[in-house]
Amino acid sequence: MGTEIIEMGSISSRGQIAIPSGIRKQLGLNEGSKVLFILQDNTLIMKKVTAESFASITEPLRKAKKKIKEDDVVEFIHAMRKK
Repeated sequence: MGTEIIEMGSISSRGQIAIPSGIRKQLGLNEGSKVLFILQDNTLIMKKVTAESFASITEPLRKAKKKIKEDDVVEFIHAMRKK
């Protein structure tokens, strides 16, 4: 198990969150770094996105046999949210 850092942040009036510097340094997050937000019940998880994690996240889309039309996107999103 890695290092555990617990720090508190706040949300600005524009909905922006400042990630505490200790956490940014530990994760190697710099300006332009990508992060993924996952909401599970009442818990928000933020995960650093690397080339490897992006590849695993998008793998199901690459494996999909049929192409999704732009008109189908909203319906697809609602179906995935129900799962």
